[in-house]
Amino acid sequence: MRVAIFGGSFDPPHKGHVAVVREALRKLPVDLLIVIPTYLNPFKDRFAAPPHLRYRWLRKIFLSWPKVVVSDFEIRRGRQTYAIEDVEYIKRRYAPQKIYYIIGSDNLSGLKKWKNYRRLRKEVEFVVATRPGYGQRTKFRQLRVRVPISSTQLRAHPIRRYLPPIMAREIIDFYRR
Repeated sequence: MRVAIFGGSFDPPHKGHVAVVREALRKLPVDLLIVIPTYLNPFKDRFAAPPHLRYRWLRKIFLSWPKVVVSDFEIRRGRQTYAIEDVEYIKRRYAPQKIYYIIGSDNLSGLKKWKNYRRLRKEVEFVVATRPGYGQRTKFRQLRVRVPISSTQLRAHPIRRYLPPIMAREIIDFYRR
């Protein structure tokens, strides 16, 4: 079995995240893509939407995608969790032959700061999802995604056209409160 892991805050989940998943399923030879929302990103000190709500949004968005699973692994732990811990969990749970770890190009410059980065590099093949405005050169495999939005922008100004239609109203209502 070959799996891809796509972790992140997803605060909120948006069409860029959906495009990353779609492109990964199209370009990577995977049997399963596991979306893992963080409880709290190790590089952040807070979140806007609570973890269980972000998890519920993602589950609803990807419910009908046969090769996609949304994992509550980090949320069940109730603490900041590192990528290497996700990988160890996925190895125990699925025993994959190959693991792709998808990151956004906005995370590329800080990748070497990740806990146990060298060990992580041996365990996974990193795949970088590009986004307009973050055109860094990399030796890693790339997924070309052209959705010019970030969760940070959407928290400040929820824009319906960048949100998955199935959850747009609920996400907009949450962030406007």
